[in-house]
Amino acid sequence: MDITSLHNARVKEWTQLLEKKHRDKSHKFAVEGVHLVLEAFQSEADIECVAYDMDKGIPAELKHLHSNDVEWIGVTEAIIAKCTDTVTPQPVFAVVRKRPVDLAQLLSIENSLVMVLDGVQDPGNVGTIIRSADAAGADGVILGQGCVDLYNPKTIRSTMGSFFHLPVVEGDLLDILPQAKQGGARLVSTSLQAEYTCYEYRFAGSTWLLVGNEAKGVSERVQQLVDDTLIIPMRGQAESLNVGMASSVLMFEAMRQRHYTK
Repeated sequence: MDITSLHNARVKEWTQLLEKKHRDKSHKFAVEGVHLVLEAFQSEADIECVAYDMDKGIPAELKHLHSNDVEWIGVTEAIIAKCTDTVTPQPVFAVVRKRPVDLAQLLSIENSLVMVLDGVQDPGNVGTIIRSADAAGADGVILGQGCVDLYNPKTIRSTMGSFFHLPVVEGDLLDILPQAKQGGARLVSTSLQAEYTCYEYRFAGSTWLLVGNEAKGVSERVQQLVDDTLIIPMRGQAESLNVGMASSVLMFEAMRQRHYTK
């Protein structure tokens, strides 16, 4: 099947996925580019269709995935440009159905390492944190209210596919965090008036690492739930690290302690 008209009903539907309200209503989102489409297939995501540049054909990296289970649609370069978010559109995108994430399963993991975001609004920061959580072997990521939409195209691109590798839950931290604490997790956040440096703190047992908004930090009501506070010591002259970098430092220190300390 090929589509050449910008006014086609499917094209209108795909274009609407650039807006959060339509992603929420349809329970679908789009991933752009060969790498992310390949990640979606390899992670057995619920793919509705793949649209590819009909003049260039199905990208070589994806040809072995061409099957009857997923609809493959040839489209024009103009349609791809209209339906995607990048300045220089990639030759392929996929429409994926959202799947619910089992919060109860994440809460039940023993000795879990979970990254919690409170009002982090930059898609690049959220994507970096999800990617670092994947790399550090974290069990999941929680996005509280006020965070950028997980399915924002910029957020998904920034994860570089890690979005598909671990559970990412969107929800109310004032509901989720008390459940985690009741299950034995310790909630740890960064603070300039910290009790510990991140290198002397023991990341043992279930540890949920909390970071806040780029400008305002962790909200007061969420901060009241925190058990321990940490600071990342710095010996250079930089005033601070951004939230994506700080989260990565904390998660990799937790990984080092848990898996690389004899």
